[in-house]
Parts: sequence; structure tokens; C-alpha cells
Amino acid sequence: QGKAEGSPNESGEVNASKKARRMAETGNGAVAHTHEIDEDLHSRQLAVYGRDSMRKMASSCVLVSGLRGLGVEIAKNVILAGVRAVSLHDSGVVEMKDLSSQFYFTDKDVGENRAAACAARLQELNPAVKVSVVESNLDDPEFLGQFNTVVVTDCALGTAKRLDEYCHKNKIAFIRADTRGLFASVFCDFGQGFVVSDVDGEEPQVGIVSSISNSNPALVTCVEEERLEFQDGDLVSFTEVAGMTELNDGRQMRVKNVKAYSFELDGDTSGFGKYTSSGLVQRVKEPKTINFKPLAEAISDPGDFLLCDFAKLDRPALLHVAFLALDEFQQTKGHLPRPGMTEDAEDFVKVAENIAQSMSDGNTKQDLDTKLLRKFAMISTGDLSPMNTFIGGIVGQEVLKACSGKFHPIVQFFYFDSIESLAEDATFEDVQPCGSRYDGQTVVFGRKFQQTLEKLNLFVVGAGALGCEFLKLLAMMGISSSKSGKLTITDDDTIEKSNLSRQFLFRQSDIGRSKSEVAGAAAKAMNNELNITTLQNRVCPETEDVFNDSFWDELDLVINALDNVKARLYVDMRCVYFAKPLLESGTLGPKCNTQVVIPSLTENYGASRDPPEKQAPMCTIHSFPHNIDHCLAWARSEFEGHVEKCPAEVNTFLEDPAQYAENARKSADGQTKEQLEQVVEALQKSKCSTFSDCISWARKQFDDYFYNRVAQLVYTFPEDSKTTTGSPFWSPPKRFPTPIKFDGTDPTHMMFVKSAAVLRAQVYQIELPQWCFDDDQLMQAAVAIETPDFVPRSGVKIETDPNSTNKYASSGDDASHVEELLGVLDPLSKELPSKFRLTPIVFEKDDDTNFHMDLITSLANLRARNYSIQEVDKLQAKLIAGRIIPAIATATAVATGLVCLELYKVLQSVKVESYRNTFGNLSLPLFAMAEPIPPKVFEYKDMKWSLWDRWIIEGNMTTQELLNWFEERGLTAYSISCGVALIYNNLFPKHKERLDKKMYDLVTTIGKLELPPYRKHFDLVVACEDDEGEDLDIPLVSIKFA
Repeated sequence: QGKAEGSPNESGEVNASKKARRMAETGNGAVAHTHEIDEDLHSRQLAVYGRDSMRKMASSCVLVSGLRGLGVEIAKNVILAGVRAVSLHDSGVVEMKDLSSQFYFTDKDVGENRAAACAARLQELNPAVKVSVVESNLDDPEFLGQFNTVVVTDCALGTAKRLDEYCHKNKIAFIRADTRGLFASVFCDFGQGFVVSDVDGEEPQVGIVSSISNSNPALVTCVEEERLEFQDGDLVSFTEVAGMTELNDGRQMRVKNVKAYSFELDGDTSGFGKYTSSGLVQRVKEPKTINFKPLAEAISDPGDFLLCDFAKLDRPALLHVAFLALDEFQQTKGHLPRPGMTEDAEDFVKVAENIAQSMSDGNTKQDLDTKLLRKFAMISTGDLSPMNTFIGGIVGQEVLKACSGKFHPIVQFFYFDSIESLAEDATFEDVQPCGSRYDGQTVVFGRKFQQTLEKLNLFVVGAGALGCEFLKLLAMMGISSSKSGKLTITDDDTIEKSNLSRQFLFRQSDIGRSKSEVAGAAAKAMNNELNITTLQNRVCPETEDVFNDSFWDELDLVINALDNVKARLYVDMRCVYFAKPLLESGTLGPKCNTQVVIPSLTENYGASRDPPEKQAPMCTIHSFPHNIDHCLAWARSEFEGHVEKCPAEVNTFLEDPAQYAENARKSADGQTKEQLEQVVEALQKSKCSTFSDCISWARKQFDDYFYNRVAQLVYTFPEDSKTTTGSPFWSPPKRFPTPIKFDGTDPTHMMFVKSAAVLRAQVYQIELPQWCFDDDQLMQAAVAIETPDFVPRSGVKIETDPNSTNKYASSGDDASHVEELLGVLDPLSKELPSKFRLTPIVFEKDDDTNFHMDLITSLANLRARNYSIQEVDKLQAKLIAGRIIPAIATATAVATGLVCLELYKVLQSVKVESYRNTFGNLSLPLFAMAEPIPPKVFEYKDMKWSLWDRWIIEGNMTTQELLNWFEERGLTAYSISCGVALIYNNLFPKHKERLDKKMYDLVTTIGKLELPPYRKHFDLVVACEDDEGEDLDIPLVSIKFA
């Protein structure tokens, strides 16, 4: 099970690139008219759904009935996604207990209509979505007919059947969902003939063809660059095949006998032309048609349930009966089973047994887990924010599937429980409602447990999408809501527009403000009792004076809400060091995963790592690209080189020319020579003083990039070139390029010239003339510039070794070249004004007015044109070059809901088998839950330890006393280190002088360790041998010197 970044994995950027290339999808949903999508706001979501699906969502109208905790979660997720309209319906009024999970209710709303009480706050989430309150009768056909999707919560089964019957007949998607304590139910009916255009959202794999046989069946072999992921029976299509051109006509063919790099076509190619070279083969995604049953029919014939926990294979069937029994109990008694009421629980079990009997075929009797059914009954009035968040994420995604046809829906029932979150049943008295906002939680766990939650000292790291959801959950759960409790959240980032589509605590007016400050204030508004401290510090080695030993010692629990692996690993390391539980989670598009890290019980987050993503060789990026990712990687590199790195290098030189020259003479290698060439170029050869100079520079760069370099490449390696083995040099995956001549009428050519010139002017602090924004005048200026004709050079070395990693070509005379370049720069530094500096420009992908993405997009597309590679639009370029991690609110909700269900378990110290790590994929949908892996345990004599252990030794020992301490335990310590310093090793005779010295003195003098005033210990790494002379891994050793 992989981890996700943005999520906890290390492959988010590459996965984001793959997502970005697949942007045009088809599917269901009534499209009334074209809707413009705010790409700055929804860029992360567009990377998941694509424009087509989002347009369908933007033309869809959704009804959400029932606005308690679950209903508001669903509405929130659907509104953030950007549907056309969401209508809210609820005939009930706000009660105090609703505040257990309905985050938009306050105590002032008690007695008000539920839908009306939260409508304004829901509208704030997305002004582009029309949010309205409706009071119509749901049984009114004319009313229901205006919606694409109808969602009901807290809806009686009889009513749900009637509504679904109408929706089923009229091709309106219908979803019924409920949470009852630690149990949940979801039902979907999208009607007959529902078409799923893309079942998984994954980009179809493209293989590079190396040969195709003229036979029946035809054998296709691909370049051994990436293993084929085709399956027998898949459809494929071909493009760019030379020789066997018949395959390029768009025909789709089935594959069989798929191997790692080859497959057979279920077809006859014996009469086709002979394959000569090149070609791409791509899997064709087939739409899937699903026929749903109406609710009345599906109840008695539910089919296969969607499983999520394979340790509970029989649980869905039991819960199917339990939810039917609950509805019957409520209709008969007029209320749900009362908390802790044994009599109600027994009556409920009898109802369930009768239903199970009626549903059996008469020959088989369903064995019911009556103990679980009693628990179900006793906590069925529970209303838990984590459950509602988790199910609200799932149902929100199902709504979007119904609107767009993107991703595979639930067919048709999904049941879930987290009964392991309830370690022990509370007493009858402890679970009775008392008119508190936490009643929905205390009827499940009891008031004593609620007091434990309120006293927690908890640390949330990150206030982005995950952090916002966590703060909402913690506020609803009442965590750290007493004077003795404390919730600390930190994030050094500020709010951007693109955050608003997922990070639901932020508003347009918050852009530019601190994430943690705004999120903390929003959470406090949800629960004024929350005792929260907001910080703007990054958690890293440099802030250990802020997050010091006493800070970590006082914590009860840590929740990571981070978007990068490096930060996760650091927090994980600190949690291991201080033995603190850590709850980890992350998302990547529709995927999410959660991990529970418990001291001494489970492995830590850093114990398992995804393998590093395969990187394209340097020569591929620079000379032999064969896909748009390569072109965009090159474009991003060139952008940063010209507008950020080179200006910064120039400024370094200008700050202190003498010191710069001294450093250059010391290194005098290929990299130094290239940097000096860039400085000379910027200050002499290509120095710009006017905007016309900038246009001239941009025009010359165009010729250099897209004509001269390519012409030199094909001069050095003509199309008929051979390798040293005699095979064609330009064989797949290499693509033979064609130089491009500048054409002022080509929009991409002019996009490059304009964006390059504008950014060049900004680097040189040149004021932009008004005419630079007139495309006609700009084109005339660009066309008027004369550039020299290209003259090929002999003996030019072009790197072709895919294993080469050195981009700087070195030669024996680098030192003389460096000296020559310094000789050019010396007078230049004296001629320039003393305050002359360039302005380095840092890449910012989310501002469409800054020309950054214009330059990168045009660079990449012109290079793609050189190599006959499919070009991309600016949004796709932004997703790939900007390394945007695909993200949607629904996956965030699912992950955080699951994490907080685990939080309940942490505070009850359950056994390791009760915890669950989860991988979820909302597109399939798939949920895979598993017990955490225990840590590796080392044993020696009567001692046991794991990664979680630290041997703490009191007192400022001498080296000899420390060696004796190990000797007493049957261990021979032969080496002692502190950080990178070797304090003692028995192989060095001089180290005997250190035996009588105090360890504190040694680590501060030899180890140069600077201990801050708040730290009263230092750590040592001790290498030991056992009785038999074998090395033994032992824990970190901490010496408490004071």
C-alpha cells in the first residue's frame, strides 16, 4: 500500500504530472449551457476531474435534505466542488445536541429551522454556487424534477422508497445516507443505464512501439522503458506508426497475452504495410454502463456490499439488517433506542431477528451477532463528527459522480462501523443526555471520556486542507475545551486563492493572511470553549527553541496535517524521540491514506518509504525529449535559469567582485566556467537597457532554442546516424526533431517573445511601455529584428549517455577560461553604478497575470513542436510544471474523519489489533483497512527494545563510567559519538586520555555541541558488541547531566 504526497508519499509530483495530461473527460449529467471555470480557484480540483466533468458539475442542481451533522458535511463538499446550485431542506429545528457535529450551528440558533440556520454560512464557501433554502413537500414531483441529484439524511425508509421511486423513473440520482453513533449506511441509485465515462480517473498508459509483426495475431513489442500495465482484453489504439500506417486510422483493437514489454493484437496485420519505425500505443478507456435497482427492490436483493475492512467480511450483511431494524423500531416506538437502555436494546434485537428471518430463503438462517446489535442500539442516538466527516466525504463524492459520470459509483449499499473506537461500554448514568452540545458524543462514550477529551494537550502541524478539517473536527469533539486542555496549531504559510476550493475555513477576504491564525479563529467561532494557540512557525530543526523539550514532553498527541514528506519525517522523528502518539494522513486526488503511530505498539511513519520515482536522464531532458513532461521540465529549468538563478548570480558577483573572483579561482571547474559565462552574458553581451533590447533578446533566444540548437543536433546526428553497435541512432524512444523558424503570426511564437521580453525587463528593472501590451505593435517589433543565419559547427559534443548526471562539461583548460572571463568582468564591475543590481524572479504558478506560465507554456510547446510531441494548454502546463498535487475536498474529509475515529482509540489505549491504517480511493471506490505493523523488537539477554526506546542515564558520567554501565549489562561499548563527532573509540590509543573525563565536557569541547539553556540532556550514539563479539543495534542513549 503506497503513501500519497500531499499525502504521505514521495511521488506526488510525478503523479500530478500524469493527472494533468488527462483533462478532457466525458460522462453523465445534464449540461444546460457552458459554464466558465475559475481555474485559479479550482486548479487542484481540475487536475482530478478535468474541464469536461467540472462543466457538467457546474450545470448540476443538487438537493440535500436533512441538515444535521451529516447533511452539512455533504452540502459543504458539494458546494466547494462547484455545482450549479444546492438546495437545502429540513423541516426540523436546531437542538442543542445538534452542535455535536453541525459546525455551522451555534447555541443562538437553537429553535431556528436547521436549513435556514446554516444556509448563509454554506453560501460563503463558494459564491459561484447558488445556495437556497426550500420548504416544499419532497413528495411533490414538480419540485423534485428540477434536480440532477437528491440526497436525503435522517429520512424514514418509507419516505425514502417513495422519493427513490420517482427519482429512479425520472433519471434523477438518489442517495440516502445515515450515521448512527459508530455505524453508517449509504445507498445509491443512479437509475437504469447510468454511464460512467471514466471508472478510475487514471491516465491511460502510453507505450512506445519498437516493432509490430505482420501476422495473425500480430505481436507488438515496446521499448523497455516502462512496464506495460495493459490487461488482457483491453482496447488499444495506435498513432505515429511508420510503415504499418493502417494502424493510425483510429481503429481500436483488443490485446491479449500481455507481457512486461509486449502483447498480441487480436487481429490480422499480415496484409498491412511493413513496420519500419516509431509509433505510440495507448490504452482506450471504455465507458461502463450500470443498471441500478430502486431502493424498494434493492433492500431484499442488495447484491454485493462494498467492503472496507476484510477483518469484518460478515459485517455489511449484519448492518443491512440492523439499519432496517432501526427504522422499524423508530416507526413503531416513535423514537430510537435510548442510550444505555437494556430494554430498548433487547426489543431492537428481536426486531432484527424477525427481519433477518423474513429475508432468509427459509432454508438458511442468518446468525446474528446479538452482542454487536445491542451495542448498535445503545449508541444509535450518537451523532459523531468524525463519522459524519468520513461519510460526508464519501457521499459528497457520490453526488459528484452522479453529476459528472466521472469515477465508479457505489453499487449500491455501503455499510461502515468503527465499533473498535468504543473500548468499553460506559455506565448507564454516564451516557445519559444532559442538554450539552456534546450530547451526541457522550451518549456513545460517556461524560468521563468527554472530560478526557477536554483536557487534552494536542499539537496539529499544518493548517491547510487537512488542518482545516482537523480543527473543525476537534472543535466539534470538544478537544482541548477546558482550562487545563490546550490545542496548538502551527503553519508558516499564508492563504492563496487556490486554497479556497478545499480549505473551507478560509474566505476570499483572508487571502494573504496567516493560515493558522485564520483557521484557529474559525475553529474558535465553531466552539468558543476551544482553548487554542496559533503559531506561524515551521516545525523543523531551526525552530527547536520554540518547540523545545518541555513543549514536546507536555503533549498528549500529535496530528500531522502536512503536504510534504520531509516535514512528516521530521515530526515523526520527534514523536519517536519523545514517545508521543502520531496520527498521520494525506491525500492525492481521490486517494487518501491514514496511519496510526503508537509508541511501542506500531512502527513509525518513517519505517516504510515509497521507492524514489524514476527520473528522466539529463540527456533526455536536454536533447532527446519524447513526452510533454520532458519538455515542461526543460522549460521550468530554463525559466529559473534566466529569471532567477542568473540574476542572483550576477548580484552575488556585484556585492563583492573581489571575493567572487577569489572563490571562482579556487573552484575553477566546468560549473564555475558556465556561471561566469552567464554573468558576462547578462552584464555585457545581452545586457538590456530598453524594452526594445528585451524584445531583441527574446527574438534571439527563440532562434537559439528552437532553430539553432535543434539544427546543430541534427547536424551532429543526422537522421540516418548509427550507434557504435550499428543500430539506428534515432530509434525509439528518441524522436527526430525539426528546427522551427520564427513566425510573427503564430500565437505560440509571440507568447514566447512577449513573456520572455516582459520578464527580461522586470529582471533589469526596465519600465514597460504601454505599447508592449498591443499585440500588433509587439509583433511588428519582433518581426523587424534581424538575427544571424545559423552556421553548424563541427566537433560539438552533445551528451547522449543516459547515465550521465553532470550537466556541466569540464575540460582541462577550465582554469584558463575562468581567468579569461574574470578579466572581462573586472572592468565591468567598475563601470556599472555601485547600486546596480538585477531583480531575481521566483516562479509563481498561481498568478496568471505575471507571465510566468506564459513563458513556461510557450517554451514547452515550442520544444514539443520541435519533436512532434502533443502540445498542452496553459492549465495543463501549470499542473505539470508547477508540480501541483491534485486535491479535492471529499478525499480530505474522508482522511480526517478516519483519523479522528482512531483518535478515540488512542485515548482508550486499545490493543494494536483494534487500530486501523487505511488506504482509500474514492474513484473506484475502494477502502482497504489493515492493522498497523508492530515495530521491530530487539532482544538481548533479559532486555527488549525497539525504535521507540531510549536509554536514559542519570548524571554526568565519565567515559569510563559509561563503558562500565554497558559492561554491567553484558555489552561492550567500543565507540561513542555525539552528532558527527567521534567522542571515543577503543581503536585509538589517544582516546584513553578521555576515559576519566566527564561526558558533558567531551561533547561540548570535542563535539562542539551547543546546548540551549532549556535542554538538560544530550544524546549519544553508542556502538556495542555482545558476548560473542557481534554488533548489536541499541537504542539512543540520553545523558541527563542536570
